Amino acid sequence: MSNPDKLNELFRMQRSLNQRIGVDLDKLDEAGKTKWVLNYTRAMTQEMAELTDSVPWKWWAKYQKFDEQNARVEVIDLFHFLISLAQVLGMSADDVFAAYVKKNEVNFQRQESGYKEKDHADSAHI
Repeated sequence: MSNPDKLNELFRMQRSLNQRIGVDLDKLDEAGKTKWVLNYTRAMTQEMAELTDSVPWKWWAKYQKFDEQNARVEVIDLFHFLISLAQVLGMSADDVFAAYVKKNEVNFQRQESGYKEKDHADSAHI
């Protein structure tokens, strides 16, 4: 593999890791999907808390320092769980890329219009 598509490669690697752990996301029924969406969102919540703890957010604690190296690790942990979550929902790397492009367009349109009120239909095509 000389120059793999990076996002596709991340998805391949995550699928392999999940299978190594014993989680086959391709064979989930509705209950299994529900379980793993919840598992991965909970894991991501914890990783966000760990990322937050990398930043000196306690204004009353003078000992804290920004731990950029750990913050980077926590971001990567988030990617692991986010990719797994996308896979639970049946999304490929191409699906994620296409949806990201569409949602990015919506976000720019929202900024252009001043985003004064929520339009629940503006993301329905994603």
